[in-house]
Amino acid sequence: MKSISLFFLFLLMTAQLFAQNKDALKEIKIPMEPTYWEYDTAAVIFTNHRNVKASKSKNARGYQLFLKDQIFTNGTIEFDVELNGVGFPGINFRISEDRKNGENFYIRSFGPVSPVSRTTLQYAAVIDGVSMWDLTDEYQTGASIYSEGWNHVKLVISGKQMKAYVNDMSKPALIVPELESWRKSGTISLSGNVIYANFIIKPNATEGLSSDAGYSSTYNDTRYLRNWMVSPLIAFPFGREIIIPLPSMYGKLVHSDLPDSTTTWSPIMAENRGIINLSRKYGGVENDARRLAWIKTNIRSDKSREKILHLGFNDEVWVFINGQILYVDKNYFGTPSQKEFRGRCTIENATIKLPLKEGDNEIMIALANYFYGWGIIARLDDMDGIQLDYRYKTDSEPAKQKETDSKNRSLVFTIHY
Repeated sequence: MKSISLFFLFLLMTAQLFAQNKDALKEIKIPMEPTYWEYDTAAVIFTNHRNVKASKSKNARGYQLFLKDQIFTNGTIEFDVELNGVGFPGINFRISEDRKNGENFYIRSFGPVSPVSRTTLQYAAVIDGVSMWDLTDEYQTGASIYSEGWNHVKLVISGKQMKAYVNDMSKPALIVPELESWRKSGTISLSGNVIYANFIIKPNATEGLSSDAGYSSTYNDTRYLRNWMVSPLIAFPFGREIIIPLPSMYGKLVHSDLPDSTTTWSPIMAENRGIINLSRKYGGVENDARRLAWIKTNIRSDKSREKILHLGFNDEVWVFINGQILYVDKNYFGTPSQKEFRGRCTIENATIKLPLKEGDNEIMIALANYFYGWGIIARLDDMDGIQLDYRYKTDSEPAKQKETDSKNRSLVFTIHY
């Protein structure tokens, strides 16, 4: 009886494995024809190009196609793209029902590039209609891109991970160990002033890629400041600056904009790569509206000493230590004030000397934003004599994407740099 039971168990496991493999071998070819896509008829034309059915711009401007009747979760997506225009052609997948959230992979198409230029390809999450490209500097890379003819793109997506191949199918050009929109499934779209053809989906064909998040270089690094408290956001129009308490000839200027006993705080923890992502908490804004929130954390030192803090931020910071102003800076993309690399939030943005006293030291930062991603990343040089205060730590699950009042924003309007 035991041998018979084992035999039937073997048959069951074999049947399940066969069913999974068979499902993974399914291939859905999506013709580049009007029936299969939602699009603006004034912007898109379906035609034959290089002897295959293709889509292209009708007016030499960017366009977007939304795939009909397909919900994508895991698997392989392949397509060909010819870069006949400048811009940021690419694919959005796992798009939410309101088209405000999803994952985005794209090519920067501005003429011939070297394969070692690390800004040719980019992955970025889209949160509330806003691309997080300037919070994801690590997810850029180079590739051999053809200025004429087809470029073949293959994305392998499994749970939280993605491998992206461009032209060279022997190795991935870009590996994303943790997709950051937090979407598990959704629709697909293509965009750009380019020509698309040969679109294929292979559901569940993940080439053995794990669905769990992969390794992050920051995971084992205890120097990152990961546990903070955050205040509610406020409107902060251009021209306004933080009013701070300053000494004067007549005593002390005590009026300030610093938080006081009436300020409400809530915990916020660093995400993958050590990023404190305020865009996820507060969503996006329209019309370049400038806004500001405060964040704070505590550092305990066993004696008075100086420590080096490496700080990445978008777009403006006012850093305070124990209620005193320490550092003010801007990181405006496209201006002489932009930091490495080109206005992105990276750990290389700023290096600040922290004058720590013995005992507790409150680090408080006012962080203003108007342009794409909103967040910081902070790391100490070393942890000698230092204890990070975990009073702010929360073990709760990540909050769901915050709903905002910006009802008209969608992936259709996403622009990248």
